Amino acid sequence: GTRIHRAALDRPAGIRLHPLAPHATTVTAMPPTLLGVDVKLKPWEQSPPMHNRWHPEIPAVATVEPGQVFRVETVDWTGGQIKNDDSADDVKNVDLTQVHYLSGPIAVSTAEPGDLLRVELLNLGALPGDEWGFCGSFHKDNGGGFLCDHYPQATKACWDLEGINCSSRHIPGVKFAGLIHPGLIGTAPSAELLAMWNEREAALVAEEGTPAEKTLCSVLATRPLATLPNPKGAMLGKFGHCTVMAGEDETWG
Repeated sequence: GTRIHRAALDRPAGIRLHPLAPHATTVTAMPPTLLGVDVKLKPWEQSPPMHNRWHPEIPAVATVEPGQVFRVETVDWTGGQIKNDDSADDVKNVDLTQVHYLSGPIAVSTAEPGDLLRVELLNLGALPGDEWGFCGSFHKDNGGGFLCDHYPQATKACWDLEGINCSSRHIPGVKFAGLIHPGLIGTAPSAELLAMWNEREAALVAEEGTPAEKTLCSVLATRPLATLPNPKGAMLGKFGHCTVMAGEDETWG
């Protein structure tokens, strides 16, 4: 079975970790902060540093007990590359090897390989002084998307959060309930599961450019269906940037 050792988040949350239970738990007091962030700092400058790859050997930065309630703070998925301004150039030029930054990993003291881990998200919210978000579309030549042939340019709209509602100076007259979602959350794969992923993805990549290549749809731009592990931009928590370490330690090649 899958080794379930750690959980990781890329959104702020109040979290309860506990065995399977029939009813949700209500928590009224602010739980203690297990992992905090400073949104003015880059992900690798945080204490502890963040990570953006799923790997069983990335060391845990905190340990929790079953039933423990705690708070985790995070940065946005791009690690602060997108700014609250009126230009979409940051979306156009975003470095997509430096994204999906996760807070953690968080070890569970009693978890064993193959266990079922239940994590209850009690509340989600923006950090004080950072109550905004964005939406947009990637440039066709950098990220693209399913409809990039129809919408090839990068776009961006910034949204100000007021309670649960949000509005945008870039899309006047629109206001809606901008409920925050937890982004990415999951457990580290075992070495065996990671090998299965890579074998499956490698088979898809090998088919690219051949008659056997899998496609999405004949009316949409064909996008890669698999991406093999890429050391560029890999941030491995306490281990640091993979590309930096590769220059210092040949075993990181």
